[in-house]
Amino acid sequence: QARMAGFASFPCLLLVLLVGFEASSAAASFDYGDALDKSLLFFEAQRSGKLPARQRVKWRGDSGLKDGSLQGVDLVGGYYDAGDHVKFGLPMAFTVTMLSWGAIDFRKEVVGLNQMGHTLDAIKWGTDYFIKAHPQPDVLWGQVGDGDSDHYCWQRAEDMTTPRNAYKLDRNHPGSDLAGETAAAMAAASIAFLPYDSSYSHLLLVHAKQIFSFADRFRGSYDDSIQCARQFYQSSGYMDELLWAAAWLYRATKDEYYLKYVVDNAVSMGGTGWAVKEFSWDNKYAGLQVLLSKVLLEGAGGAYTSTLQQYKAKADYFMCACQQKNNGYNAPMTPGGLLYLHEWNNLQYVTSAAFLHAVYSDYLSIAKAVLKCPDAQLQPQDVLKFAKSQACHLAPTQSLSMPSCDASKGDLVSCPAYTDPSTCTLSQMFRDMYIYQNYSHFIFQKLFDQLVLTRISSWGRYILQADYILGKNPKSMSYLVGYGPNYPFHAHHRGASIASMSVLPSLVGCVQGYESWYRRPEGNPNALFGALVGGPSSNDEFSDDRTNYEQTEPTISGTAPLVGLFSKLQILNGHPGYHTERPRPYSTTPDSSPKAEPVLHPQPAYWIQHFAFLFHYYADVPVKFFHAITESWRVGGLTYYRHKVIVKNVSKKPITDLKLTIENLKGSVWGIYPTQEKKTYEFPQWLKVLKPDSEATFVYVQGGPQAKVSIKSYH
Repeated sequence: QARMAGFASFPCLLLVLLVGFEASSAAASFDYGDALDKSLLFFEAQRSGKLPARQRVKWRGDSGLKDGSLQGVDLVGGYYDAGDHVKFGLPMAFTVTMLSWGAIDFRKEVVGLNQMGHTLDAIKWGTDYFIKAHPQPDVLWGQVGDGDSDHYCWQRAEDMTTPRNAYKLDRNHPGSDLAGETAAAMAAASIAFLPYDSSYSHLLLVHAKQIFSFADRFRGSYDDSIQCARQFYQSSGYMDELLWAAAWLYRATKDEYYLKYVVDNAVSMGGTGWAVKEFSWDNKYAGLQVLLSKVLLEGAGGAYTSTLQQYKAKADYFMCACQQKNNGYNAPMTPGGLLYLHEWNNLQYVTSAAFLHAVYSDYLSIAKAVLKCPDAQLQPQDVLKFAKSQACHLAPTQSLSMPSCDASKGDLVSCPAYTDPSTCTLSQMFRDMYIYQNYSHFIFQKLFDQLVLTRISSWGRYILQADYILGKNPKSMSYLVGYGPNYPFHAHHRGASIASMSVLPSLVGCVQGYESWYRRPEGNPNALFGALVGGPSSNDEFSDDRTNYEQTEPTISGTAPLVGLFSKLQILNGHPGYHTERPRPYSTTPDSSPKAEPVLHPQPAYWIQHFAFLFHYYADVPVKFFHAITESWRVGGLTYYRHKVIVKNVSKKPITDLKLTIENLKGSVWGIYPTQEKKTYEFPQWLKVLKPDSEATFVYVQGGPQAKVSIKSYH
């Protein structure tokens, strides 16, 4: 009774601690906008072909300019899939699909962050290539280069001496999985481009329909036709891609033919049969099931409602398994709370799963629906909080009898039945702390420590998979290159690991790259910002070693879902706008970069007065400039400023082809691109027309005086 009396006052003390931890936790939220900005840079680093004038990743150069020439077809362009220089069609198409899905479902968020231009650029770099790769209705070029010969060399893309053979699909060499995914990518991209370039959107849709028809009429696995791809991107089947493509074509066209296709083939192709825990470049079932659930939740199922309900049931299974609420049939997690499906490049499966949770949360929210799992009923906001979750209670007899877990010695964290107190309810933890008083004061103290350090620090907010990626993990490491103070510096990436052409203009030979650069202990000399590496092991361990390709090689298919996900989270976090931190110089060790000294600022509302400052104005010119300094920080004794410039059409007529002159620009600029003329800039294609009373915004970062902006020309 005395023990209980003392324990009764414990919750009051805990509430005091809770408030303090909440305040500090809120202050340490992640800058998803910065992560988004860097993620988009990664796609520029992966470009093949003739690079545009507005290329921001300056250490890259033109490459693969003769791709397809041996076969008499122009296959210049597209993306290198990872740290090598093969253009694999299947992961590239999935990348474009995911980029497009993010631009569609999170359009408001992406636009609000001024990143739609860069996002559409990333999509178009892929779709322009797919248009070239589809010269005839029943022909699709699926790959350039082969992994065996490419992996024999360690070279920059600009130095490639390896064979650039191209491989195609046709009626006699089918590939329904690759063709199906490409059709899905083109259909999704057509939706993304529709508000900005309707003619290009229509062109993409024409290709999407033709490629889907080819995939469906001439069925087969692509790696039977392109056998050199099998070792690297082996397909588990093509039925999911056919359904996936049809679902995207239905969303793009609203043609009932495609909806009827996914319903009629739901059973035979596994759409309503497969309950999965993975969504990836190879397995599309979960994405398909979520996409069709949207149709049902919108009340547009009609005569197909019954089958669409079966699709939704499988989507719910995926969500419940990831949420650890699936009656024991859950997706595997690491002790630190990371979804863990594959030893090789696991984070690509994490990002795609997290993305699905974000879109499904929105679908449920709009429909005012909930996710009903075997173990719990989750609100839409809980679905977004894709969390780690394990057992919450360990009885004393279990603890004392386990040979590999001696709780009496304080080995509680490694006990398999109680590895994550952060998922327990407060009452469960109080109960366990009281129980353990009867066995050991040490156990009680251990539980209290876990409650304070783990439960309270994430109170009211589960650990998002995105947060794990950005540094909320046992290693306190960001797995997105360039984000945060501690991230991988030895990514398994040929171009990033060898000095750029501007520094080392001489050819780096095939074997020379391995001898001189591959095993260097120093960090990569080039900034591979936004590269999502493979990630940690099943025990949350990670080795930042260039030769450790399973953990340090990035892929475009892994980073693609992050564009939509980070956009959603940044706006949800209440922090619209660009990143608040200047991109850090890339260095050889995590600690060699200068640390930024934070400068405290008033809330954004206090900056409104700065918008009254007229940056540039002529009474007879229909454009006004408004300037604001939205953030500042110190690095190495120098103060840097983030400048936001609003360009407003104050006339009553639309303005086209607006070009600006920017003088004294010393730093990086976002939202506006350089032209061939010196100091002259223009807005992206989708902002070519500035309607009356509308605005366009660009941002630049530099130390010292602000730049001078003026009008060069306009119509």
